[in-house]
Amino acid sequence: MNASIKIMLVEDHPEYREILEFVFAKKKGLELVSQFGNAELALRTLQDGGRAAEPDIILLDLNLPGMSGLDAMPWISKYAPDTRVIILSQSDHEADVLRAIQQGAAGYLLKSATMDEITTGIRTVMDGGATLEPSLARFILKTLQPRLPKVATECGISEREREVLSLIAKGLSQKEISSQLKISTYTVTDHLKHIYEKLNVPNAPSAIDKAHRLGLFTSNGS
Repeated sequence: MNASIKIMLVEDHPEYREILEFVFAKKKGLELVSQFGNAELALRTLQDGGRAAEPDIILLDLNLPGMSGLDAMPWISKYAPDTRVIILSQSDHEADVLRAIQQGAAGYLLKSATMDEITTGIRTVMDGGATLEPSLARFILKTLQPRLPKVATECGISEREREVLSLIAKGLSQKEISSQLKISTYTVTDHLKHIYEKLNVPNAPSAIDKAHRLGLFTSNGS
């Protein structure tokens, strides 16, 4: 039997923490192992506890008292390099979304998301995918698609790999990509391996980040 997904919650609103705590307690396979009202305490726990204290997922708010969630992300990467971060914020500002992805976030969800969307997002990220709130995914795809073929060609990415890259940016898991493209999960994994090699990145969030730094997320002025 698979172990539960260990979750750390960094959120300064007690009422919202209580809601998430209640939901996770009812969801099989999810375990809220710690929660903090600010980034400093969370980082201190990660630093002092070492690898033994690393959660699988950190749900991270951006607008925290003291250090912001975005400013905490490099330290999370340092103290808990194997932990995946999902931003859970009220902010839908494009700059926040892109900076979070650039910092290595595996997902970005709004607090207006349903509890099912949040728990599904957690499982998607643990399955190797990336999760984005639908309206934010549409923004990224809108800016990504006009320039994707040119840059993909320059990187040596095939048409099928380009499709997979687009679906990664949209937030689909490997299983969902397999279903949509009607190919096996093994083939999806193979495509992802080639994409990561060609973009010289280790994972899906880094692939989105690399696409951003190549200019894929830059508007053409429309």
